[in-house]
Amino acid sequence: MRFPTDMSAAVFRYTLKQRLAGRKRFPTVLMLEPLYTCNLACLGCALERHTGKLADRLPLEACLKAADDCGTPIVSICGGEPTIYPELPQLIQGLIDRGRYIFLCTNALLLDQRVFDVIPPHRQLFVNIHLDGLRETHDLVCDRKGVYDKALEMIRACKQRGYITMTNTTVFKETSVAEVEALCTVLDGLAVDGMLVSPGYHYESVERDIFLTQAEIHEKFRRIMPLSKRFRLTATPVFMEFAAGLRELPCAPYSTVTYTPRGWKGPCYLIGERFFETWEAFWQGVDWDYWERREDRRCANCKMHSGFEASALKVATSNPIDMLKLGVWHMSK
Repeated sequence: MRFPTDMSAAVFRYTLKQRLAGRKRFPTVLMLEPLYTCNLACLGCALERHTGKLADRLPLEACLKAADDCGTPIVSICGGEPTIYPELPQLIQGLIDRGRYIFLCTNALLLDQRVFDVIPPHRQLFVNIHLDGLRETHDLVCDRKGVYDKALEMIRACKQRGYITMTNTTVFKETSVAEVEALCTVLDGLAVDGMLVSPGYHYESVERDIFLTQAEIHEKFRRIMPLSKRFRLTATPVFMEFAAGLRELPCAPYSTVTYTPRGWKGPCYLIGERFFETWEAFWQGVDWDYWERREDRRCANCKMHSGFEASALKVATSNPIDMLKLGVWHMSK
């Protein structure tokens, strides 16, 4: 299976409850950024995500309140580099106690120092390691030599210690499909539990020309899409068809909400047009109709997984053919 049965069941129950309550929009994933401090300055990352001071991090209580306020079954802990967050063990335990499924998004450099022997493996905890290519590419993207080798070392260690281990790969303008396939082959050999491969996305404060146009996304993902049959790719079939330009989807910016040291980020993970102090102000203060239509110039080339996977799942569970395709995909690995 692509995802553990208990997590899939929890998301299904949550989604069914929201739909039965008549809610047109609801969040499924909380992108929780406890800090903007990082030990890398990757080329594809916005400045605020790696230049923050540790003293400006979110208090543990604020992080847990954000999870309570939005109620999502999945919490993705990112940043910054979350393994730097001093209260990470208490944060993860607090989320586990609340029944949340946690994706710890990390560059893996500090896993052996800050996670192993401090945060034990758990069925609700997924270690999600950033890996944007083979050695030369990944070290270039991370702007530091040795990061690729450390990531592979930590993947092996995670598997040996019993952590559910995932990877997250962004496809940029210069990324070759052959390299994506080669990376998937390496990761498959390490028995990773899932690989997310998604199009590069343009943060507002990233000026480098490394991101894909929509036409370039379509061209690359038409060739990447068949890899789902060979490897444990975690993007659903409908999303992959969307990334390949074979179907259209509306954006669902409300499906993945982001809480940061500056507050709730609106409208989405990429665009910080406004930051809101409270959940209620955020949820009521964003013009969801406008952002769903993708009329803003900043949305032109976006096919980001966090914005469209919820729409893909909604389509897949509303159509018998797509539902069957989703079921076969889920059970195939």
